[in-house]
Amino acid sequence: MDKLINDFSFGLFFWQALILLVLILLLVKFAWKPIMESITAREEGIKNALLSAENAKREMENLQADNQRILNEARAERDAMLKEAREMKEKLIADSKNEAQEQGQKMIAQAKAAIESEKNAAMAELKLQVSTLSLSIAEKLLKEELSNKESQTKLVEKMLGDVKLN
Repeated sequence: MDKLINDFSFGLFFWQALILLVLILLLVKFAWKPIMESITAREEGIKNALLSAENAKREMENLQADNQRILNEARAERDAMLKEAREMKEKLIADSKNEAQEQGQKMIAQAKAAIESEKNAAMAELKLQVSTLSLSIAEKLLKEELSNKESQTKLVEKMLGDVKLN
């Protein structure tokens, strides 16, 4: 530093200052305006980018709100569809139960009717068999009773005694 102060020359200083001023004037005349324009353009670009980012942010918020609304509507629609499906299922089950009960009642009624008809048929057949058997027994008894003359006479007298005359 001392060497710099000791070797100081006013002529050299003057020329260096003059060159510096000329250089500054040339820069102002030719380079300052394009530099400032590029800085201004850069500022405008940044400002526009910030505005675009802000607009994009607002649009994203709007889209998120729309998406949330659509999602809520879809959930509500899904819930309504599920409720409707449950109601339809319950109705189908109830209808099926009612139909099954009706068919069961019809089948029970048919079975009762079939049992009754079978019972009546069995009773008729049983009566027929009993009457046939009774006739057969009576026939055998009468044959045996009437085979002897004394028994025939007693039977005729008894029958005549049972019959009332007017």
